[in-house]
Amino acid sequence: MSAVLGYIKENSLDWQPSFNGELKDGLFGYRGSLIVEAGKQLSPDRVLPPKIQAKQVIIVTNDNTIEFFACELESFEHFVPMFEKYKEFFSKDSTNLLFVIDLDESGTFEYEGITFNAFVLDESSVWNETLDMLNLEKGDLKKASPSEKIEAVYDESKSSDLSAKSRTYDEMMALKSNTKKVLMGAV
Repeated sequence: MSAVLGYIKENSLDWQPSFNGELKDGLFGYRGSLIVEAGKQLSPDRVLPPKIQAKQVIIVTNDNTIEFFACELESFEHFVPMFEKYKEFFSKDSTNLLFVIDLDESGTFEYEGITFNAFVLDESSVWNETLDMLNLEKGDLKKASPSEKIEAVYDESKSSDLSAKSRTYDEMMALKSNTKKVLMGAV
């Protein structure tokens, strides 16, 4: 197991994972949410949902660092707490995609030497947005195993330009709005 996934497991930071395991070529993957700030502990065996979480996370790691990271953040204000919780695992060479609900515009920024690509997320999911950005078709991945789907995303990300307009972190903060996610479904 990678140090990244070990840290997540040992600190009970995983939330509703749909995949957590080995990938090809000595890599490891995770899909699910990650706890940034835990919910209130009501009793020894009951805890409220996380106050802050990175949702719809896709991670590919080697033994010690994150190679690929994508997630949904409800607010750009959640970026710093998320980064602080997991910063020891980000590398200057990792591909990092943030899909943020309350941004008015997308941008690529550097924070403590690590590059992050932040995109506006209105209605879609991290998975669908990532597939679109990488020109991968959902139909082509339909019969793939969960690990093969993550591997396909990672492989394609290595040869894709996923950057947006270059901005500073402060410029990104200035793009924060009061937008909330539009929930789609039965009415």
